[in-house]
Amino acid sequence: MTSSPTTPAGARTELAELCARGLDWRVDPTRVLPDVSAARPAAVLVLFGVLDAVDADVDRPAVAGDLDVLLQRRAATLGHHAGQVSFPGGRTEPTDLSPAAAALREAVEETGLDPAGVEVLGVLPPLAVPVSNHLVTPVPAWWTRPSQVAAVDHGETVDVFRVPVADLLAPANRASVVHERFGARVRTPAFVVDDLVVWGFTGIVLSRMFDALGWAVPWDVRREVRPPH
Repeated sequence: MTSSPTTPAGARTELAELCARGLDWRVDPTRVLPDVSAARPAAVLVLFGVLDAVDADVDRPAVAGDLDVLLQRRAATLGHHAGQVSFPGGRTEPTDLSPAAAALREAVEETGLDPAGVEVLGVLPPLAVPVSNHLVTPVPAWWTRPSQVAAVDHGETVDVFRVPVADLLAPANRASVVHERFGARVRTPAFVVDDLVVWGFTGIVLSRMFDALGWAVPWDVRREVRPPH
């Protein structure tokens, strides 16, 4: 018998519980920083909510078809991760009281969202991004009152969008990206939804979160896609 999809209310509770218990990112050795103390702290907002406009395209989703997550596409002119799909967020500033405060501030600056409608559910363990020497804290959150979002500074972000989680979880939309990092061949999870390819740090965070939440469904890890350039 097929179990019922996770409802948005259930998803919020499960996300909060995940923050409380934490998780192991299970990253490959090339993602381990040689000197964590020298890394620059950063934070990203992993914002879930209920999508108003378009439900998921898949017929039998593992989660409710209107559950979504906020993503953005970075400008092609940036020095690191140019053109990649990412969470809103950025480097922690001395004035930020916490990683959650940094993630919210950056999300407001990048997408124009109203922080009063965002409930921070907790934080997850930081994950290293060696190519830019950052140690990034994911901050799961829930959209209690959705607001309009758009790319505010096109020098950093060119598009902002809400993606149905069920579309990300669909086996036909899962794949692996194989690329070289520091001379080693690395395979990391990716999501391909229409013209979006979500990979790298964002793909790892979403994939591990979905696994830890019990939302993931079996998919063909042998399917490979090229990382967009």
